[in-house]
This record gives sequence, C-alpha cells and structure tokens, in this order.
Amino acid sequence: MENLLKEKVLKSIEVLKNKQARIYFLTQDTKGNAKASVRFIYQVAKTLKDAGFNPIILHEKNDYAGVAKWLGEEYMNIPHRVIEGQNLEISPEDFLIVPEIFGFMMEQVKQLPCAKVVLAQSYAYIVETLQPGQNWAQYGFFKCLTTTTKQQEYVETVMRQSSFDIIKPLITDSFYPKNVPPMPIIGVHTKNQEDTINIIKTFYLKFPQYRWFTFRDLRGLSEKEFANSLRDCFVSVWIDDESGFGTFPLESMASEVPVIGKIPNIQPEWMNDDNGVWITNKTMICDFIADYIQNWLEDNIKTELYENMKKTVENYTNKQEFDSTVISLFENYLNVRADSFEQQISKTEE
Repeated sequence: MENLLKEKVLKSIEVLKNKQARIYFLTQDTKGNAKASVRFIYQVAKTLKDAGFNPIILHEKNDYAGVAKWLGEEYMNIPHRVIEGQNLEISPEDFLIVPEIFGFMMEQVKQLPCAKVVLAQSYAYIVETLQPGQNWAQYGFFKCLTTTTKQQEYVETVMRQSSFDIIKPLITDSFYPKNVPPMPIIGVHTKNQEDTINIIKTFYLKFPQYRWFTFRDLRGLSEKEFANSLRDCFVSVWIDDESGFGTFPLESMASEVPVIGKIPNIQPEWMNDDNGVWITNKTMICDFIADYIQNWLEDNIKTELYENMKKTVENYTNKQEFDSTVISLFENYLNVRADSFEQQISKTEE
C-alpha cells in the first residue's frame, strides 16, 4: 500500500515538473459581453498555454457563450471544460483558480485534493457570497492572486490567513492613438448605466450651447469595436466607485484620449494629478466636461497631459513583462507544490 502511494506521489511530482499539471481557471459567463476581469483570465491562460503549461478554462454551464466575438477566436483555442453534468477530473497536482465572485463555490470544492488559489480582481466582492465570519482559508484557499498593491493592502486586512501575489493587467495593442484629429465625441464608460444616462441628460440641460457634441456609450462592444470607437473621441468619462484597477482610463490613455473620471473608493496606484482630470463628486462631472470642451476648442490643452498619460500607460502595455510575470509565478507555484510532495515522501521514509 505504501509503495502504491509513493508511486502516485512520484507521478504527481513528475507531472508538476513537466508543467503538465492542470491549471483550472473558473470563469464567469458574460453571455458574449466584454468584461475586463474575464479578459484578464484569458490573457493569463493564453500566456501559460503558449509557454507549455496546461491551463483549462472551467465554466459552469453547457451553453457557455465564450469570448470569441468580443476578445478573439484565438482565445477559444485554450482547452475548455464544463462543470454541468460532468465528473471533473481533479488530481493532487492540479490547481484550481477561483475568482472572488465565486465565493459560494468554495465550500463545494473544499474537499478536492488540488491546490486552490483565489483570484481577487475586485475587492468589493470578496465577502459578497461568503457567510458571515467565513474566510477563504477555511476552504483551503491560502493563496490569493490580485492585480494591484493597493487592492492587496485592503484585501489582506480582511483575509489575513492568505498570502498574496500580484499580476498587473495588460493593456493590449488594440489600443493606440489615431493619426487624424479626434471628433467632437465624448466617450462614456460607467459601471451603472444610470450614471451614463444622467450625465448625458444633465449636460445638455446645463450646457445647451454644446449640443453639437455627441456622447458615445462605450459598453457592450467587442474589444476591436471598443478600441476603434474610443479612438474617435477627444475625451472620455469614467465612473466606477468599486473599481479594483481601472482598465478603461488606461485604455483611453493608450489611445491618447484624456480622461475625466471620478476617483474610486480605493484610488488606483497609477492615478495622479498630472495624467487626467480626477474629481471626488460625480455631480461635478458635467461642469468639468464643459470646461474641458472650452479649453479643447481654444486649443488650450497642455501637452504635458498627453506626455504624462503616455508615461503612465507604458507600465501596463509591456506584454513581455506580463508574460514573464505570469510564467515565473506559475513556475514557482508548481515547484513549491512538487517540493511539498517530495517532503511528504521523505517524512514517510523516515
């Protein structure tokens, strides 16, 4: 019996060292709508697949819409598995990456023998689906992946038993400046559609002289359509109080479109006074839009703003750096897991 167990553990070690351990990424079905948090999962998984690892996108239902329409067909080449009606194959050497929004599933996977990691991209949801008093460690999730230092600092005050690693999100090369002057279009991206509607209606009531400026709601588009629409704008507007990172402002900066935004509850580490127009009260946004329009019409936008935008976004557009971080991190995960198995064998022999 002991020899059989030892053989299984040795097999697990071999699988880990050959980078063939299954890395399951539990993924939300957006029903074909673009979502930055899901894009991040696919970017990480694709980097791992290209580097010879064994990532698998795990989804709940058979009717999973996928991401081909809004992210690209190449991302659907990553292996996919469905939970519904299937006996999912999980081995001790495997990894299960669970987003914070799936907290309710942690109890269901508590007894699985694999390594478990929380992916916390939005601090606002870390306790939403947990019972009062429960934490990730109770379900065997002692490791957390997140996207920013600021977010880590908050989350670790809540989930104190977990250790943390950071992968900075990647702004893709879909976002780049237009080589012709922008149009009088104001791009709007808000978490709640009511905010977009209120901004548009309020602005036209307060500033009827600018009715010839057009607002464009940038939600619900594929990445390519979104990037093309954003490039047409001369300024963008952003409201997301619970943002854990803030992808949209950086995509705007990469497109050389200045941003007027409300500072979220946790101010992103990339945000400073020189790379955008940041306000504390969303009721003031229409006034700031009108002020920006006037300066734009008078050709009075400082070149320093564009220079600072470029410097800011450069920290998030380096794919080589993103790939290196992902590969190094998961190599370490696999090596640590293999070492723990080797220690088990040593203790058994002793």
